[in-house]
Amino acid sequence: MVSIASIVQTASLVGDLARASMLNALMDGRALTATELARIASIAPQTASGHLGLLVEAGLIVRESQGRHRYHRLASPAVAHMLESIMSLTTDRDAPLSATVPVTGPRDKALRYARTCYDHLAGQLAVEMTDSLIKSGRIELSSEGGALTDEGDRFLRSLGVDLDAVRHRASSRGTRRMFCRPCLDWSERRLHIGGALGAAICQCYLDNGWIRRVAESRAVTVTPHGQQAIREAFSL
Repeated sequence: MVSIASIVQTASLVGDLARASMLNALMDGRALTATELARIASIAPQTASGHLGLLVEAGLIVRESQGRHRYHRLASPAVAHMLESIMSLTTDRDAPLSATVPVTGPRDKALRYARTCYDHLAGQLAVEMTDSLIKSGRIELSSEGGALTDEGDRFLRSLGVDLDAVRHRASSRGTRRMFCRPCLDWSERRLHIGGALGAAICQCYLDNGWIRRVAESRAVTVTPHGQQAIREAFSL
């Protein structure tokens, strides 16, 4: 049972500027060293090590050793979902009040258009593709949950998404992950596809060469081949 004390502890860990910066840097699913995270948070490596120790102890990140190096990554998709949910609730308090529509999410156009949310796609492109899947009857998605229809199953398989492997991983013992989960997009404030299915779709696009990761960023770029393929597949 979750205690009030544990909620307060988690909130205090995420509420620190340096720790929040490091957690945000891990949102694209990469594993980074303490030195890299210290540079991102603009703090000394020794200070970063202390912060990272607290995050590891709380189960928000995990530490892995490879040779002489130790890497850090988010402990689970649930942590990424928590961070994205917090982002979706925040506003830019430095922006002047006006009657215009507020700008939500990142100001970087590349991040707003297409980025990774831990291991699945987010941003304008992800929302538009999700809308297309809903309108075509291939997926049913609401704030409560999501389900893939038979037509959606055939369609995603035709793109190369290994749905059998996705369902196996989602149902494996010890796996605490929904097959298809709605995720409120930080910048668009509409739903995109998360869960094991969202991760598999993102990986499929990477394998197909439709999208490419941007170094040291959560942003992804759509390749010329991907632009044509996505336009034809989703009628965008």
